[in-house]
Amino acid sequence: MTTIHVSDAPDVARSFADFFDGRRAVARRADIKIAETPQGPELVIDAPDRDRVHWRLEDIRGVPDQAAQGELVLAHAADPLSRLVVRDPDMRRILTARCRNLKYRPPVRGKGRLALWAGAAVGSVALIIFVLVPVMANQLAEFLPPRGERALGETTFEQIRAALDETGMAPLEICEAEEGRLALERMASRLTQQVDLPYPVNLYVLNHDMVNAFALPGGLVILFRGLIDAAEDADEVAAVVAHEIGHVAARDPTRIALRSAGSIGVLGLLLGDFAGGAAVLFLTERLIQATYTQEAEAQADAFAHRTLSQAGIPPSALGRMFRRLRDRHGDATGIIEHFASHPALGDRIAQAEAADSALTGALRPALSDAEWRALRRICGRS
Repeated sequence: MTTIHVSDAPDVARSFADFFDGRRAVARRADIKIAETPQGPELVIDAPDRDRVHWRLEDIRGVPDQAAQGELVLAHAADPLSRLVVRDPDMRRILTARCRNLKYRPPVRGKGRLALWAGAAVGSVALIIFVLVPVMANQLAEFLPPRGERALGETTFEQIRAALDETGMAPLEICEAEEGRLALERMASRLTQQVDLPYPVNLYVLNHDMVNAFALPGGLVILFRGLIDAAEDADEVAAVVAHEIGHVAARDPTRIALRSAGSIGVLGLLLGDFAGGAAVLFLTERLIQATYTQEAEAQADAFAHRTLSQAGIPPSALGRMFRRLRDRHGDATGIIEHFASHPALGDRIAQAEAADSALTGALRPALSDAEWRALRRICGRS
């Protein structure tokens, strides 16, 4: 900043303004004037209790984003902390016209360093979500007591019922016709009697036309009415249930719940969803349309093939249902989307059909004709 004595220079414009020197948060009422000097026009600021300040007009910058109307807030390029608040409309008009660099903004320095830090931050979040959270979820799933898993599954089940209810009045109905419940329990008992599971399996049917099934932590296996309606016989329903029990045996639902909760917890902290509303909705959708790894899906398929064979039910029933639903609905909706993640659906159908060759005992339908009719009426529909 240059100090020039201009006591003899002619005044071009003169007014008053509030001056902040950048050292104290105190406004001084200053006399300001534009004076012509050999070095060019300057704005002379004469405030009480301090030396006269000279700002060359070409060094004056406007301070943007000011909420107050009728003010022109100025700063100096070499002294960015000081402020001059001009309210006189004539002086504002003159300064706006003569300060040619009023809207000039210096280039941002350190863009490369800023980009580096931003990239590091994004990389850190990605590392947490895609590496650390899955590893910790897998380890925690091994140590979480069955009672804790059951509580997690029941809580999530209630959230899913509430989210899927279209009336907004009550949770989605659980189908509980007595004969249908007995048939479902008989199916579950037959599929699990020779299986070593970390906890008992409980089957529920929700009164919804979605063609889907999924497992929740703690041994809960959920079927939708639409899946039962779409099946041609009880063997096809049993095959889908056996696949979901395979996920239960491997504790896959607990792993995916912990991973999703950890990931959306991190994102909630970053994006501000402290109430967790979006987290609950995301977790609900994530569990209903659960997509596991290729290894987990292959293991659940192999588990289903073994379990069905031991129960005297042909494993090809799983492939038969997949094939028919794929032909009827395509590859992108309902249970097809649920089971079509990894590996290729066509390969899984072929493997299910090939598993029939391992059958050694006599085949028995998953349910009798009467039990199958009762299961189809479990929601009060024929």
